[in-house]
Amino acid sequence: MRVLVTGGAGFLGSQVVARLREQGLDPFVVRSREFDLTEPTEAERLFAETRPELVFHLAAEVGGIGANRASPGRFWYANLVMGTNVLEQSRRGGVEKLVLVGTICSYPKLTPTPFREDDLWNGYPEETNAPYGVAKKALLVGAQAYREQYGLKSILPAAGEPLRPRATTPT
Repeated sequence: MRVLVTGGAGFLGSQVVARLREQGLDPFVVRSREFDLTEPTEAERLFAETRPELVFHLAAEVGGIGANRASPGRFWYANLVMGTNVLEQSRRGGVEKLVLVGTICSYPKLTPTPFREDDLWNGYPEETNAPYGVAKKALLVGAQAYREQYGLKSILPAAGEPLRPRATTPT
């Protein structure tokens, strides 16, 4: 099986890559210096070169509170566009399964702990994390729409607790 892992050299991605290798798979690990996934033509080139059957989209543009305050537009745009490009190329390329990773930053600011997936849409995220969190929530909606219209099998679990919305649950 041809497996593509965006963000495979990062904190979460390196763990996913290690587990895939333990299972005998040899995933293609994407690095931003080789493919800028915010550019549609770069995402298209990546999918044409790798022809993946299974995609883990773990790449993200993130920062701490200071970076979030200094560059909210950059974080919103980069994460939304990267995810959108991966979603569209997965559809075009006939990917069998797409795993998009969500974030705890998508949850409302005043969500009670422990977080529950039912709380995701019950308010606005904490302000400094909102651009990143809202971009990830938009990908959930996109994944649901692509499943409904194109039959693309995808899932978007959130960090911390699995998020299994009806329209994107694995089959």
